[in-house]
Amino acid sequence: MISEGKIDLMIFFWDPMEPHPHDVDVKALLRISVVYNIPTVCNRSTADFLISSTLLKGKYTPIIKEYTEYIHRRVNL
Repeated sequence: MISEGKIDLMIFFWDPMEPHPHDVDVKALLRISVVYNIPTVCNRSTADFLISSTLLKGKYTPIIKEYTEYIHRRVNL
């Protein structure tokens, strides 16, 4: 849904003190939220800041980086 532009922000609480068998999935989710510049919350303090932000009251369009050049780069070995 993030890559389809259907998510405006993500609140994702997880316990950093416990091992997670789905750790790879969690990392992938956080990575894609960064790639698509989605505001992402992983703790209560950040959630408080995000939810109380004046930016939530109006239209906000995040800047999404264009990765085409990066994807087609030449790597010299």
